[in-house]
Amino acid sequence: MTKTVRRTLMAGTVLASALALTALPALAQTADQLNAAQRWIDQEFQPSSLSKEEQLKEMEWFIKAAEPFRGMENSVVSETITTHEYEAKTLARAFSEITGIKLKHDLIQEGDVIEKLQTQMQSGRNVYDAYVNDSDLIGTHFRYGQAVALSDWMAGEGKDVTLPTLDIDDFIGKSFTTAPDGKLYQLPDQQFANLYWFRADWFARPDLKEKFKAKYGYELGVPVNWSAYEDIADFFTNDVKTIDGVRVYGHMDYGKKDPSLGWRFTDAWLSMAGAGDKGIPNGVPVDEWGIRVEGCNPAGSSVTRGGDTNGPASVYALTKYIDWLKKYAPPEAGGMTFSEAGPVPAQGNIAQQIFWYTAFTADMTKPGLPVVNADGTPKWRMAPSPHGSYWEEGMKLGYQDAGSWTLLKSTPVDRRKAAWLYAQFTVAKSTSLKKTMVGLTPIRESDLQTQAMTDMAPKLGGLVEFYRSPARVSWTPTGTNVPDYPKLAQLWWQNVAEAVTGEKTPQQAMDSLAEAQDAVLARLERANVQGDCGPKLNKVQDAQYWFDQPGAPKPKLADEKPKGETVAYEQLLEAWKQGKVR
Repeated sequence: MTKTVRRTLMAGTVLASALALTALPALAQTADQLNAAQRWIDQEFQPSSLSKEEQLKEMEWFIKAAEPFRGMENSVVSETITTHEYEAKTLARAFSEITGIKLKHDLIQEGDVIEKLQTQMQSGRNVYDAYVNDSDLIGTHFRYGQAVALSDWMAGEGKDVTLPTLDIDDFIGKSFTTAPDGKLYQLPDQQFANLYWFRADWFARPDLKEKFKAKYGYELGVPVNWSAYEDIADFFTNDVKTIDGVRVYGHMDYGKKDPSLGWRFTDAWLSMAGAGDKGIPNGVPVDEWGIRVEGCNPAGSSVTRGGDTNGPASVYALTKYIDWLKKYAPPEAGGMTFSEAGPVPAQGNIAQQIFWYTAFTADMTKPGLPVVNADGTPKWRMAPSPHGSYWEEGMKLGYQDAGSWTLLKSTPVDRRKAAWLYAQFTVAKSTSLKKTMVGLTPIRESDLQTQAMTDMAPKLGGLVEFYRSPARVSWTPTGTNVPDYPKLAQLWWQNVAEAVTGEKTPQQAMDSLAEAQDAVLARLERANVQGDCGPKLNKVQDAQYWFDQPGAPKPKLADEKPKGETVAYEQLLEAWKQGKVR
């Protein structure tokens, strides 16, 4: 062997040894990550719809996919609710330990999330690497072209960081985050519906049932229509008055001039009354905000443009809200905001609430509350909301919040990829069931069908039964007709408040709202910043022209208070088990 060959071989051996030594820390780090994954699986991510072996495989995938981003500091943001608190405090730490990406999950108020999102969209400066924002912004995201179309991302640039077991079809809110172009723009992270809440123990009392039927001619039960809800509200407020020495009320709501008053209405109050058209997840061509769309182009809110924001059904919706708030709710309710009014039913003096978010379930089931039995089961139940007199079969029946992960094109690709890994981590089958059990905001069909959810059901007042039922599809978020959610949503509370205070009649308030919405649509049309699906306003025509057309806007009914109708809660549960709505 020549000296040259010998020297070459020796150099190769030294290099191989050096490479092996260099690889040792990386191998050790990977081993630490695997150990961390196993620890989190054993100690936190239970129960799961997956076996522990399947969970470990998902975690191994995350470790491998995250290798290029180890050590990166990544930041995401969401609003502050129980589910996101669990993510920020627990899942972010788990993700950091398992992947080596230093994940910071900020919690701020919902309005602040939208403000940060708008800042990034308008400036192009990366504020956060990913956002959990309501799917209500789907119409905004797909029109402005600044949000990443996840369908394209998962098949293209983000394919190498897309979890093979993500299983998009397992998400029960997938239709909410899909745009008219058929693409998925947001990934559901949590969901909660706006349902009817009532004191099942009071409704079951023979003396109250007998007294109610004697007065109204039908059974005290879950109201199917607004007439029955109003009768029950009147009954408890003015006939029953006190139970066990406590003053009780037949209704609870809030009415302070505050941005949360806007949510009270944009969260589908008009659709519950029967405004808009048939269609799931949202009315076609007129949605629950009263906005008409021709093709994919918003064409108007006012009745004179074919919209329904100020139509008879919408005015009826606002009128009933004000009447019930003033006649049947506690006197202080009119001065409350959403957050102030939320805890009131748990205090034990409210008989029913037509507009109650299931996100309050965890707080409503705490031991020791006046509305919880000694064995931990609730004295209350949740059920489908009653509908107004303009409502027809085939229309949406209420609102469902679907906080969803959104990626923006202005986020650098490497940071976007790392954030996408965390987004998937929070909804992966390995972690989603435990998160659902903590926050009670289910997103996956596979989680809903587990034995763990069956075991929890008796203490959740109907939550599991509702989400397993076919009824759930009638509760949907704001849809794609709304082309700029932040600009349009702020108009609602300002105009509705004037009707609450009596400065304007309900008709005048809704006329002002419709006019204000159309002004925004007109500005967007002139600016031409939303592409082919931007607003194109219809010309103004006499309202009667539109009343004469099929569907919304509908002319005023001769009788807006038909006979009340109720259903026994047990009968409702049985129907759900059989796959029926009611």
